[in-house]
Amino acid sequence: MAEALAVQASPNKKLKFTPTSIDRALLIQSQPLADERGYFARVWCQQEFAELGLNTDLVQCNLSHNHQRGTLRGMHYQRAPFEEAKVVRCTQGSIYDVIIDLRSDSPSFMHWQAFELSADNQQMLYIPEGCAHGFQTLTDSAQIFYQMSQPYHPEYASGVRWNDPAWDIEWPLPVSRISHQDQTHPDFNS
Repeated sequence: MAEALAVQASPNKKLKFTPTSIDRALLIQSQPLADERGYFARVWCQQEFAELGLNTDLVQCNLSHNHQRGTLRGMHYQRAPFEEAKVVRCTQGSIYDVIIDLRSDSPSFMHWQAFELSADNQQMLYIPEGCAHGFQTLTDSAQIFYQMSQPYHPEYASGVRWNDPAWDIEWPLPVSRISHQDQTHPDFNS
């Protein structure tokens, strides 16, 4: 399945999709067109996403700004019936972005994978429904832009603990800031 999702950018396709070890999660690279003014790059194309069978119902966009390097946010997801797909990109600074597959019917169930997303590398991450997501800032003043397939439903918002031994995530920095809610998410019980 991963090979079927690999799509190289072509003159008609302006995004490159690369499979990850998490089933249906993709690393997305824009293909900037540069000239003496700077560059122009497509960062979203409903048609290209739809051709890969990805959720194109992006109904909400959010922006997260984080003052201090080492800030941790996560691991968040929404429960059924409001599971959400996300497209995440770092527009300022850099982050260590983590996905955990919580889908019991997935071949990558209970696996996690991390990616460095930055304003410099301009990579984006497609996170499918049923996966928890979080990140740690690698720089001061990191800013993250999210597109989501579901509006926020606080009664279905959930999370798993960022340092749950079930994942043993290798965070790159000591945690400098974290919310009380993120500190107290429960361990995952499969």
